[in-house]
Amino acid sequence: MKLLLFLLLPSLVFAQWQPQTSGTDANFRAVSAVSRKVVWVGGSKGTFVRTADGGKTWKTGTVPGAESCDFRDVQAFSAKEAILMAAGPAEKGQARLYRTNDGGKKWQLIYQTKQPGVFFDSMDFWNRWEGMVFSDPVNGTWYVMTTTNGGKNWKRVPADNLPLLPTGEAAFAASGTSLITRGYKWRMNSYQRAWIASGGVGNGRLYTAATPESTWQMIETPIPAGPTAGIFGLWFDAQGQNGMAVGGDYKNEKGVWQNVAVTTDGSKTWQAGTPTDPPGLKEAVGRLSGKRLIAVGPSGTGYTDDFGKTWTKIDDSAFHSIDCSGGQCWAVGAKGAIAVIREVK
Repeated sequence: MKLLLFLLLPSLVFAQWQPQTSGTDANFRAVSAVSRKVVWVGGSKGTFVRTADGGKTWKTGTVPGAESCDFRDVQAFSAKEAILMAAGPAEKGQARLYRTNDGGKKWQLIYQTKQPGVFFDSMDFWNRWEGMVFSDPVNGTWYVMTTTNGGKNWKRVPADNLPLLPTGEAAFAASGTSLITRGYKWRMNSYQRAWIASGGVGNGRLYTAATPESTWQMIETPIPAGPTAGIFGLWFDAQGQNGMAVGGDYKNEKGVWQNVAVTTDGSKTWQAGTPTDPPGLKEAVGRLSGKRLIAVGPSGTGYTDDFGKTWTKIDDSAFHSIDCSGGQCWAVGAKGAIAVIREVK
């Protein structure tokens, strides 16, 4: 019996989320883990939260003039540099991007548009200089912008470069992971690609391209879609070959259905994974280490060690987004919820 308990101990320890004290009741859907020590979080009411010591202490603040903004994505580069993306109707002044270079002491409004229909969903960067952000469709195509100087300036990709979308197709600004970029340069080899996840009609679909200005391809996945359903979050390895999509229906958060799809060929084809345990809406997925991926959502969290063939329930903790670095994952949710889970060796 003692031997059995010893063998079970690592998974028991792993299965515990460690809650953090954020100092706010803002709702969080954005998290960026730069390293084991540096983590940034974005939320409602213009709120941002940052730690530079691995969660021992947290700095909580509000971006001046952005009190009506809901930050649904954050891209951090260091303890001092980060970009916040506000999701909301552009007509109401909520489609904005802010940048800080001093750890949140001062923020600069680096982009804002009031063009009808713009509603930012997600943002990601290939490196600290090159990145993109996208919005729900405007006049039948994604609204995509790119930067080549770390977010200081943004340029819209011409609509003619983007695919026409069926009526009703859109994305979900749920976790900051409906857009994923991957890229690397190593000696004579280089790779770059972006993926946009959608829902709204038919099955959840992915749109992928080497660069935002190049030809975009559409790939269907086995995840069902509908007006409130589809793909909510994406994860890819650094090489862009192995990927996982998670989703569900935000009007039926605990419904049992196909909420996982995986690819092992760089997104050329997607196969259905085993639905998560616990079932229901999953909004984001991150890799703790090795083959262990953790999926989070309002219906609870679970992990897989075999790329979605089987799932193990962690608990019923409700989180909206997750990001991982250095053998630990940070998850965020409603009412100021932040928690960390660490690899057990």
